[in-house]
This record gives sequence, C-alpha cells and structure tokens, in this order.
Amino acid sequence: MKRVIVGLSGGVDSSVAAYLLKEQGYEVIGLFMKNWHDDSVTISDECPWLEDSNDAMLVADKLGIPFQTVDLSEQYKERIVDYMFDEYEKGRTPNPDVLCNREIKFDVFMDIALELGADYVATGHYCRKSTIEKDGEEVHQLLAGVDGNKDQSYFLCQLSQQQLAKALFPIGELLKPEVREIAKAQDLITAEKKDSQGLCFIGKVRLPDFLQQQLKPKEGQIVEIDANFERYNQVPPTFSTKEEELAYGSKKPKYKVADGKVVGKHQGAHYFTKGQRKGLGVGGTVEPLFVIDTDVNENVIYTGQGKKHPGLYRNVLFVSNEELHWVRTDLALNDGETMDVLSRIRYRQNLDKATLHKVASGLYVEFETRQSAITEGQFVAWYLGEELVGSGVIS
Repeated sequence: MKRVIVGLSGGVDSSVAAYLLKEQGYEVIGLFMKNWHDDSVTISDECPWLEDSNDAMLVADKLGIPFQTVDLSEQYKERIVDYMFDEYEKGRTPNPDVLCNREIKFDVFMDIALELGADYVATGHYCRKSTIEKDGEEVHQLLAGVDGNKDQSYFLCQLSQQQLAKALFPIGELLKPEVREIAKAQDLITAEKKDSQGLCFIGKVRLPDFLQQQLKPKEGQIVEIDANFERYNQVPPTFSTKEEELAYGSKKPKYKVADGKVVGKHQGAHYFTKGQRKGLGVGGTVEPLFVIDTDVNENVIYTGQGKKHPGLYRNVLFVSNEELHWVRTDLALNDGETMDVLSRIRYRQNLDKATLHKVASGLYVEFETRQSAITEGQFVAWYLGEELVGSGVIS
C-alpha cells in the first residue's frame, strides 16, 4: 500500500480528496497545517483556524485515518508574509496563493510528509496530473481541472517536475457539486461548509489594515488622467526588429502629476494595485475611477474613469529570466524561439491566445487582444490546450 499524506484544511475539497484516496486503497494520513496568524489584524471569528483544524480532525475520525497538526507559522511568516510586505513596498502586487503552493504546501509540507514515509502528498485542488514518457524519461503534466468554473491549475503554476512527481489531485476529475454530494453521502461535517476566501491569515481584514503594520501610512495625491492623454494616441515609431516592437509594447506610460488633475488624497500608494476601483474615496465622476498606475517612490496614484480607460490596457508583458519558470522543462524555449499558447494573467480569467517570444534577457508574452490591468508582481501562466506548461512573474 502506498502511503499518501493529505493536506486536510478543514474544507470540503480536501475532505473528499482524503475519502477518495482511502477508497482507492491508499494508506491515508491527514495533516493539518497551521499557518501564520496575527490576532492583532485578524477578526479572529473570521479566520477560524481552530475551527478548521477541529473540522479536519472530525473528518479524519469519520474516515478512520490518523491525523495530526503541524505548525508552519514560522516558515509561512518568513516565506509568504515577509515576501508580501517586500513586494507591496516595491509597488508590486504579489500572489500569495501561488507562493503558498510553491513554498509551503509542496515544499516545507511535502518535506515533512516525505519524512513521515509518504509516497505522495495530496491536496483538494481542482486540477489534474498526468504522466507521459518522452525520450525514455517520465514527464509529469499539470492539467486544468474538469470543472472549468473551479479550475485551480493557475495556483500551481510554479510547481516543478520534482514536486509534481510526488503530488496527487484526487478531485480534479470532479465538479464542485459532485464533491459536495460525496461529502454529504459520507456524512462529513464539511459537506455544507462555505469555501474559504483567500488567505486565512488575512481573514476578513482589509488588506491596507494588514499592510499598515509594516508599511506606514503616508498621505499622497490621487491624480486623474484623461482618456485623451496624448501618450495614448501616439503613433508607434518604426521598429527594426520584433524585439524592439515587443519592448515598446510592454512599457507602461510614465505619468507625472502635471499630466492630469489632482482629485483626492490617499494614505499610501503601496496599498493600491492596478485595476482597483474600491477604496479611492473620490466621488463626483461620470464613471467610477480605476487605478491605472501607482508610483511608490513619489507616492502618487494615477487613475482613469471607467473600466475601458486606455491607461488600463496593453497587449505585451515581460518576464525576466530570474522569474521565468517552466513546469515542462523539456518545452522551455531557447533565445529567438517562439511558441503559440493560451495564457492568463490572473486566476478566474478566461484563457486568451498569445505568443511567447524568448529573448536573451527573458520572455515576452504578446496577447492577441489587449489585457486589462497587467500588474507587476502577479503571475502570468501559459497553456498548451489544457496543460499548464510554464509561468512567470510579470516585471
């Protein structure tokens, strides 16, 4: 019997994952991860890790599998929380969920599982794994979940072949309603439990309140840029190479306060992200204001009216070599090569046609249609059909 350690989170997805593995004849052990938790910023009732660990324990009990809790707060604080503060301070917008999978669940947690003699680690993610043979080697594929509405392959876009080799995703072939039905039929306490939203350690706290612990408030100006700003209507220069054209297309406009009008004040540019509409506190405009750029050095937020504002849109982005990752290392491009893919720049976004262009310094992703709010620090992921083959941090 192969031994599988399931990350039991106290939710319905991981509960059903554990049940299915047991049905398939694996020796299953449930492990609950206690992540970093700060009572000073979390409304504790809204981030009930104790309740979650209790639910996980009751599920393990019901399924008749061993259960224990591991405290990963220290590693979590170091690898996720500190990284988040650092990124926001630089004016980038990190994606903690992607990092949590790469750094915690499939690294620190996986190491603990392997020490406990596990052959595999399983989670309740809506995605699938397949293994093919290529040139005599085993190659693991990360595939989208069957439930298009819940597909979570994007959150696993930074996994390596070594991590995938040891991973199992038992619910990837199921739809969410089917998962709930199985939980109900097995009388699991989590059957009707609401899905948790986002990172538990932040709970229901507004992100600025959380960030204010380390990034001090600093009053600055909110500037509105008109949709007819001259830079938007500039005729592009003539390019001698495709790379020059891509470099031009990936550059965002540089704004100065004089380019628009001051419409309000904010408490810190690093609390805001591109495409954000809420929290600006500026009224009296025909259409709502959206953040089109932030300047953390000058502490200015640039905004535009309406979600169609030209300042929100570009069709090219760049990933530097240091932040480029191939799940399928055998498909990695060499300098000068291109690849037609489907790509997304955020979770829950539909996949769009794009072309990858590998250059000496990194990789350009050129979309067929213009993308709204391409945000530095977020992850872009690309697919061949339903297989996620690579990703990178948007520079």
